This record gives sequence, structure tokens and C-alpha cells, in this order.
Amino acid sequence: MKPTDIGAPDYFHKVVDCQWACPAHTPVPEYIRLIAAGRYGDAYMVNWESNVFPGILGRTCDRPCEPACRRGRVEERNAEKPEPVAICRLKRVAADNKEDIRDRLPKAPKQKNGKRVACIGAGPSSLTVARDLAPLGYSVTVFDQDPRAGGMIWSQIPRFRLPMEVIDEETGYILNLGVEFKGGVKIDSLKKLLHEGYDAIFVGSGAPRGRNLVIPGRTEAAANIHIGIDWLSSVSFEHVSKIGKRVIVLGGGNTAMDCCRTSRRLGGEDVKVIVRSGYEEMKASPWEKEDAVHEGIPILNYLVPRAFVHDNGKLTGMTFEKVKAVYDARGRRELVPTGEPDQHFECDDVLIAVGQENAFPWIERDIGIEFDKGGMPVVDKVTMQSTLRHVLFGGDAAFGPKNIIWAVAHGHDAAISIDKLCHDEDTKERPSPLVNLMSQKMGIHEWSYDNDISLANRYKVPWRDKKVTLKDIKVEVEMGFDPKTGFAEAQRCLNCDVQTVFTDKLCIECDACVDICPMDCITFTDNGEESDLRGRLNAPAKTSGQDLYVSGTLKTGRIMAKDEDVCLHCGLCAERCPTGAWDMQKFLLDMAPAGPACRSPKRKAA
Repeated sequence: MKPTDIGAPDYFHKVVDCQWACPAHTPVPEYIRLIAAGRYGDAYMVNWESNVFPGILGRTCDRPCEPACRRGRVEERNAEKPEPVAICRLKRVAADNKEDIRDRLPKAPKQKNGKRVACIGAGPSSLTVARDLAPLGYSVTVFDQDPRAGGMIWSQIPRFRLPMEVIDEETGYILNLGVEFKGGVKIDSLKKLLHEGYDAIFVGSGAPRGRNLVIPGRTEAAANIHIGIDWLSSVSFEHVSKIGKRVIVLGGGNTAMDCCRTSRRLGGEDVKVIVRSGYEEMKASPWEKEDAVHEGIPILNYLVPRAFVHDNGKLTGMTFEKVKAVYDARGRRELVPTGEPDQHFECDDVLIAVGQENAFPWIERDIGIEFDKGGMPVVDKVTMQSTLRHVLFGGDAAFGPKNIIWAVAHGHDAAISIDKLCHDEDTKERPSPLVNLMSQKMGIHEWSYDNDISLANRYKVPWRDKKVTLKDIKVEVEMGFDPKTGFAEAQRCLNCDVQTVFTDKLCIECDACVDICPMDCITFTDNGEESDLRGRLNAPAKTSGQDLYVSGTLKTGRIMAKDEDVCLHCGLCAERCPTGAWDMQKFLLDMAPAGPACRSPKRKAA
């Protein structure tokens, strides 16, 4: 193998697994250390720069960072239930305990740059575009059919998960940057908006239409059969304040979990979730399922809806076919009937939460925007541009339903493209991130960070008593970590951004680092092909998705190979090394935002 190029931005970025997995590439270990130091405002601002909504995401993020967390892997054989650091809930610690940070936010420039941008929809992707462009002098107008900003954040996420004051605070930070918000304005013609002279239009209208379920009885019993996301919006608008005592929720995603938990608070006494797949295959996040079960809501699996049962139009129940999962030789699943009699469940109301889809009746098909067979716009995944180059899409409107943090990432990418478009630059030329490596050595055996590995198991976020939360839909269930518990959970972080950096010219091959490494992840051996080398390490490196750190040729002709996958970043190798061949260097990656940093340098005329 060739020596590892640690100067490549993606190498150590990939080693910081949580940051690599985050679509917005939030520097997770950096803000966790700040939380441990009690610097909550600083931790909040680190988050705000990249993920824009720390308080909102600290309660609702889908947490792609946590399955990637190294903590879960290194505990695999040493803990009964290895669990990642509670990254998402630590984000909330920063938001809940910060000081007033408004004077640290960008200020709206007095002089505009003359460019006008329209954002359709006031959800997370549009607000991210506005947040990135308004401080640069762009005149940004955000349109939404609802009266307040937030999009699905406020209309579809229940208040017992996300209080309104948190939404208003964080959307307000953006609108106060000089963004013009036109709430209660529905855009019904993109062609008409194109004629209003905007330099760019961003479509962040979400996936506003819930899928229907057309089976016998659907039309006759329609009065008590509701589309899940529409029903949640009606609850948020306070148009709906009650539901029948017996409720069936169809679907296995997060929307279904919100529907069933909301039903319990609006009068549902016998609420059940019925899913066609198995429990493990449900699309809902594991913690969302756990929350529903905790509130006494059973989840019934492998049941396929057959019919809505009614009595002269009055819904009385549903029938389901029992199925089982069968897998072919390629591992592909098929649901097949078990042959058991159909099952019947009585109910007063049904909430259908079997998926969402985009609806673009307001986008004319003769304006230059291409759509695929599924009715989705053709969007460049790098630039977020449609086939009409100055119309861009992001969030659920671009690629279908996903989650808030992906919508934020799309907004950042679209803002860069808009800025480059308005400066007549190639939008496909994307800026490289800013990367820093800085030694943390403070003395011969001292480092600037706490490298003591906490042995604590993951701390659990406390919940309010069900007797209280099930009576009031606006009472937040999770109470968040207090500062003391937040500190203890932050100590579980392995500081994966403090990298072990090896200088082969200083190495005397004494193997002291090999002897002291608690994970056996350092090996001095002969070079070879990667597949061969991975098997010859002191602890075979089986996770091919994580690169090996390979040195140049040493004096004996061997190389040093380190498995980055299970390294604790404890620094013991650097402490033990007699020549300083190992050093602990903090890696900081800053994604280039829209603005001068993302533009090509202009050459001056000779």
C-alpha cells in the first residue's frame, strides 16, 4: 500500500465518524468538549454554523451521527449493551443552557448587493438558504402558505416533542437577518414567479402530500379516515382537538409514531399501530418506537390492510391479512400470506401514515424543468439545480421525504450554487473545506484535552411522568440532560478529532506504541496489498469502510499500519514514544460557506 496522504481533507474527516456521517458535517467532538467545559454558548455557535437549528435538532434529529459513533464499536466486546455517545441530546444541552447569543449572529448588511432570491416554503432547507445568503447582502424573500416559519418543523412535529418557543427562537434568528417573510402566501404558479425578476428561486416546499390507502370501504367510511400528515397539521393549527377512543394508525415511520402518540393525548384510549412489515424493519427511528411503546401503544406487525369495515358509512373497524417474511437466495424479502384467518380490529378512527410524496401542481411543465417518471424534479445532487439552472430544489422537495439535517445540508449546497450563479461562476466547481491540524502537546506527557476514557454507560434522558404528559399535548415529554449529566455524557466522547499523527523519519521501531495500545490497532509489518495487510495486523481490520493509516518505508523496510476503526484516540502511543514519532493533533474541518470563500479567485490583468 502507498503511504497515507493525511493532507487530503477527507482522510481525517472520515476518521471523525460522527462528523463524516452528519450531512451538514457538524464538528461533533469540538462542541462536545465545549459542553464539558461549560461553554454552552460557544458549543451552540459551533452547531449554528453548520446545522442551523441546534435546539430543534437537539430534540428531533434523526441522528445519522450516532450509529457511526466509534464508542459503540470499541465497546462491542466490553459492554453488555454498547451504545454511542448521546450526540443529539448533547446538542440540546448547548441550546438549553446557552447565554443570549444574538450579538454573536451575523448582522443584516445595510447595503444590499442588488441580487434577489425567492425561497418557496419556510422549512429547514429554505431557511438555511436564507441564513447563508442574507448576511452576504442578498434580498431574500421566503414564501409560505402557513402563517409562521418552520414548515414541517412546526406543522407536523407535535409540541410534546418540540415546543413552539424553540421553533420561534431559531427561525427568528434567521428572519432577523433581514429576510422578508411572506406568511400566508401560497405560490400557485412558478411561471408567474419567474416573471417577477428573481435572480434565483429555491424550492423547499417539502413533501406535502400523504399517501392514501385505497381498499374496500375507504370511500364509504371517509369521514373517520384521515391522512396522517394532514391530521397532524390540523392538530398544530388547533383545527382538531379530539379523536375517537379506539384508534388505528397504519404505517411504521416516524409520522405514524407522532400520530399514535398525539392520538393518546386527544382522547384515544385504545390506540394501536399496525404495520405490514416486521418491527425491526419499520422505518421509524428506534427511539421513536420505544417512546410509543413506553406510552402504552402496542405495535402489531406483519398485518396487511384488507378493508375498512363500516355500518352504513360509519367506520367500525378494519380487517387485516396475516403475512410472514420469506427471503430468497439473494436475501430479498417477500411478504406472503400465512393462511391464517383475517384479523379484525374495532376502531372509531384510522390515521393513514404509509408514506409521503411530492405534489407539484403549481409548477408548469412548459417552463424548462424536467420531471422523472415518479413526478419528481430532475435535480443535480451536487449543485441542487434543476434543468432550469436558476431554479433549485432542496429538502423533501428535491429527493423525497428524509429528515431535517439532510434538508439543512441541501440548503447549504444550494446557497453556494446561488452565490456562484450570481457571480457568473461554474456551479459544479465546489469549494474545498478548510482543514487544520494542530498539535495538542503541552509538555512531554501532557495534552490540551482530557484523554481519560470514561467507563460510564450512556446516560438516559429523563422523561416527565406519563400522568402529566398524556393529559396535555403541549407538555414536552423529554426533559433534557441537566448540566451535571450533560458533562458526564460528554466525557464518554473519545475525541475522535484529535488524531494520532505519525512521522516515520522519527521512528526507531522500538514497538513501545504497540505494547501500550489498548486496542492492538498499531502494527509494524511488511507492506502488502490491502486485503492481505488487513489480515496480518495484530488485530485484523475487518471494517473495510474505514481506511488504514499506512506510513512510508521505515529503516528496517517495514511499515507502520494502524487500524483507524477502533482507535480510542487515547494518546498512549504518543505518551510512550521516546522520539516523538507519534503526536496528537486536533483536526478541524470547516466547510466553505456561500460567499467569497466558495468563489474562484479572480486573476488580475497583467
